[in-house]
Amino acid sequence: MRTYLSVTLSAVMLVLLGVLVPLSALAAWADLEIDDTDRYVAALSPLASDPAVQSTVADLITDEAMNRLDVGLLQGAVEELLRGAVQSFTTTQAFQNAWDLANRTSHETITEALDGDSGEAVTIDLAPVIQQVKQGLVNDGVPFADQIPVQRTEITLLSADRADELRGRIGWLRYGSVWPAVGTLVLLVLVVGVAAVRRGLRGALFAASVAGAGLVLGALVLRVLVAVGRDRVLDEVPGGDRDGAAAVFDALTASLRTTVWVVLLVGAVLAVGAMVARVLLARRTPRPRQAGPPVR
Repeated sequence: MRTYLSVTLSAVMLVLLGVLVPLSALAAWADLEIDDTDRYVAALSPLASDPAVQSTVADLITDEAMNRLDVGLLQGAVEELLRGAVQSFTTTQAFQNAWDLANRTSHETITEALDGDSGEAVTIDLAPVIQQVKQGLVNDGVPFADQIPVQRTEITLLSADRADELRGRIGWLRYGSVWPAVGTLVLLVLVVGVAAVRRGLRGALFAASVAGAGLVLGALVLRVLVAVGRDRVLDEVPGGDRDGAAAVFDALTASLRTTVWVVLLVGAVLAVGAMVARVLLARRTPRPRQAGPPVR
């Protein structure tokens, strides 16, 4: 009976941790990174030097400019000249500053998508970037640069349907912040503590090994959720924006992937360490001697 109860409690604990770990990580991520403008901008700021983002920006700006230009037989040469000039500008500090400004503005669309009644597509408006690019190219004397239109030009990060889905599935997690993670840690301490009181050191080590396995399971579930979320988000992003959107998604979820590895490592160390300690304890514990035959 005791063995059956122990197995049942272990299974329950594994399931609980498999659910609580990803929920805790997502709640903390949504509150600390997605809702915080400065953290959001800081997460995306390095993408100004990402080749995929630079290429996406250069293509969008060049395409918009060429839609306004009609230079006859020179169309191809002018397009190549502008694309190269814009691509070169994406390596400057001015582009970095404009990229940060565009992301700070785009953060408003994310919070609106999560707070609103109906989702709208989440985008990055490149108008501030285009203004800086145009000014820089004009200052450098690049032909036709003054004709680059400065207007709302967007990179789609989330379609309207995906924004609705995101709001419905993880919107409520934003209000949990770090408290689900704190609750998960308290649960682990209580389980191990109760096991120590009721069954001694061996019981505590067994509970710790199960807890470690639960952390590993939770980390794997979180990794699967991030991967599935990435695929679903990019499925509805227009083809021309996909590379840029993928880079943005990966930058925003970098902390989640780091959490996966940290929890996975802690769980594995805890599970293996507790099992090894339990085996060593069993070897060192002296066995009770059997009583010999009665002396007549």
